[in-house]
Amino acid sequence: MFSSGNTVIAEAEKQRPSLFILDIMVPGKDGLELCRQIRNASSLAAIPVIFLTAKSGEADRILGLELGADDYIVKPFSPRELVARVKAVLRRFERPLPPTPVTAGEIEIDPGAMTLTVRGKLITATATEFRLLDYFARHIGRVFTRDQLLDSVWRDTSYVTPRSVDVYVRRIREKIELDPENPRYLRTVRGAGYRFEVPK
Repeated sequence: MFSSGNTVIAEAEKQRPSLFILDIMVPGKDGLELCRQIRNASSLAAIPVIFLTAKSGEADRILGLELGADDYIVKPFSPRELVARVKAVLRRFERPLPPTPVTAGEIEIDPGAMTLTVRGKLITATATEFRLLDYFARHIGRVFTRDQLLDSVWRDTSYVTPRSVDVYVRRIREKIELDPENPRYLRTVRGAGYRFEVPK
């Protein structure tokens, strides 16, 4: 446990944690800045992050997700709820991914090494982004609703909303698309959801 955010990254790189629990309002580096740094550190980027916050508005939750959080717990909460949410997030990442790598156009996904390569360049992705992209790439051409994606990729987290799926899709597009505003791989199907395609 750290009373400020100033030494968290250095200590985490020495002894890699299974999960980060970040309070948004802490002295020194706040939780949002710490999350940014975790997601930009290749050795830490795949570790799950849970935010603790007194802010309950959707805009705050979406901001946390956009920075790469995997869960968001609003104060006050009971110790039992915190333990349950931590277990739920860890369970999600303990579920095995399919063992075989998958290639889709210029994208290579290797679940064994947890690596994402786009146009020959190694790309840093969070564990949730990686799992969602892997799921899409193994179901090329299928249209998934947001609820279907929540059931298949998140399963046991109740905090996630269909809007959260949109946030993760946007983050993935920024990493795999040449022009995220005009995606060629991860397409929106109006009124339905999303479909992954391999551009011709």
